[in-house]
Amino acid sequence: MSTTTSRTPEPDGSAEGPVRPARLIQNESTTEIPVHLLFRDEPDPAPVPVRTTVVARRKGTGEQPRLRPPGPLRPRPAPEVDPELTERPARVLPGAAGVLAGSGGLAGGAVTAWWAGALPPVAVAALGLPAQAGAGLGPAQWAAFAGAGALSLVGFGGLARGRAGRAWVLGLFGRYRGTVRRTGLMWVNPLLLRRRVDVRLRHWRGEPMPAADGNGVALRVVTLVVWRVRDTARATLGVEDHEAYLRECVEAALARVPVEPPGGAQGSADAAEAALTRLVAADAAPVGLEVFSVRPVRVEYAPEVAAAMHRRRIAALDARQRASVLTSVVDSVEDTVTRLTMRGLVELDDYERKVLVKDLTVAFCSGRGESGP
Repeated sequence: MSTTTSRTPEPDGSAEGPVRPARLIQNESTTEIPVHLLFRDEPDPAPVPVRTTVVARRKGTGEQPRLRPPGPLRPRPAPEVDPELTERPARVLPGAAGVLAGSGGLAGGAVTAWWAGALPPVAVAALGLPAQAGAGLGPAQWAAFAGAGALSLVGFGGLARGRAGRAWVLGLFGRYRGTVRRTGLMWVNPLLLRRRVDVRLRHWRGEPMPAADGNGVALRVVTLVVWRVRDTARATLGVEDHEAYLRECVEAALARVPVEPPGGAQGSADAAEAALTRLVAADAAPVGLEVFSVRPVRVEYAPEVAAAMHRRRIAALDARQRASVLTSVVDSVEDTVTRLTMRGLVELDDYERKVLVKDLTVAFCSGRGESGP
């Protein structure tokens, strides 16, 4: 523990010990800290959280505000996906089962008609059935007809043909029941609602969409998107129209990524393509779409700035051409004067050299102007 000893000042205003200076800040306050607290060992001090705040200055102290560095940016959380909307295989039977069931229903109907005596003699002879006196259409016969008809409808009504690159999304009373990716003849429950989905690799060429370059100049960009449906359940049931959703994702990405204007560098175009592909793929993944590339195939200025940018581009090309011509003329004049003096053909003083350079420059410029760029 530390002890603090205070000395009483003498009547003449002097003190025996060191005198504490007068306060410079009106609101200043001091607090005594024990010595053992200053030298206390803490092996694992608790981390101090850093807050992104601005410490304001105290009123009347003259203290300037202090800025604290902001923390790292947090990534945008991905939208939650309903676990029910995850593609899973549906239960289907081979097509032979449906054909057998339908054929059995037809055969049962024929036998019931023979039993009721409703079959013509020609049909009885053709089917090879023994002649029998008809029992009439009673409740038993009608029940047999109903059962045979239902079996035939279920057997033939559930037949479906699967094709390569196409899938069936099945639903029953608004609930997802699975996806069929098989090919060939199969039997599907006829009570299930079927939605055909194209799962092949597809490309979509969009209409001109608004965009901007690095300087904020308005552009119109036509993109080529290569994509496919990866999860049929999310693509069909997760959004109303997955193609329209993809189009909106491309438009949103173009609003965030600067696109290189016509005649720009190839490296900037590749960087813009990579950024567009990354953004669109991240936005389309939660709805079951897989995006491979988003490539700007045509970039042009917007109609409201096209005329001004065309004049600016022509002026830049003209200035570049003039600079190239001037550089070529200066090199030619320098080469001519150097050869004349090095070979001793002429002896020129400063004034004559200037006159010769002037005449050669005018001649070369006139010749370049007549011959054209």
